[in-house]
Amino acid sequence: MKKKLKILLAADSYLLLGTGMMIPVYAIFVERIGGDILDASWAWAIFSAVSGILMIIIGKWEDRNKHYERMLFFGFLLRSFAFFGYFFVSNTFQLFGTQILLGISMAMSGPAYDAMYSKNLDHGKFASEWGAWEAMNMIVAAVAAIIGGLIVTYFSFKALFIIMFIIGLIGTFFSFLLLRKPR
Repeated sequence: MKKKLKILLAADSYLLLGTGMMIPVYAIFVERIGGDILDASWAWAIFSAVSGILMIIIGKWEDRNKHYERMLFFGFLLRSFAFFGYFFVSNTFQLFGTQILLGISMAMSGPAYDAMYSKNLDHGKFASEWGAWEAMNMIVAAVAAIIGGLIVTYFSFKALFIIMFIIGLIGTFFSFLLLRKPR
């Protein structure tokens, strides 16, 4: 596996860890800020719609401009700050705004990540190298679910959001390594 793929996997694993810590306790958080199941559904729909629509637009722009490393870095950075944004959420409208930021961050980083990952695959190892990403995704999701639940149970949602922010910044740092020009 090429070094660039290893860095991509490392960077993404941290962002997935941050995201995954929130997913199992998301509906409880929405309830704690005064929302209900329908609000949680709307928030997820807003995130999904924003990221989906913008992925089409940003993906086409990326095909022309090839700024993958920068888009990945800024997308990961924005996602980290969106994680921190949860710290300040006290009602569903603020939650919807945070979900919009997350959607934008996913639209920035998703197509760039996939393009970079695909571009750096070893020919003849497509299944195993995409399998490495899929495995990392699922294993990190399993670990994140437990960690997120433990943090909220024994500490608080506020502690979770600070930890998500820090973990997101670690992943962003790894993506920063991809901005350096090879010698």
